[in-house]
Amino acid sequence: MAETREEWIKKRAYTLWEEEGYPTGRDSIHWEQARHERDVLEGSAGSSNGKEAKPKAKRTATGVKTNGVVTPAPKRTASRKTAS
Repeated sequence: MAETREEWIKKRAYTLWEEEGYPTGRDSIHWEQARHERDVLEGSAGSSNGKEAKPKAKRTATGVKTNGVVTPAPKRTASRKTAS
C-alpha cells in the first residue's frame, strides 16, 4: 500500500523529534521541516510537464580547466571599509 503525503510527513516529523532527543514544544518545527523535505523530494522527482528535471551544474571554486590545464581560481580577500 502506498504511503500518503500526510503519512510520510507524520513519520518524518516523528523521526526528527526522536533524533533531537524528544524535546517538548517543537512539534510544529518538526512538522514544517518534514513538510519542506517532502516538497523538495516531490520537486526533485520531475518537473511540472512530466519530463525529468535536469540538475544544475555545480560551480567549483578550485579553478577553471581549459585545454586540459587547470588554472587556479583567484584567492578571495576580505574587503574592509575605512572610517571617514
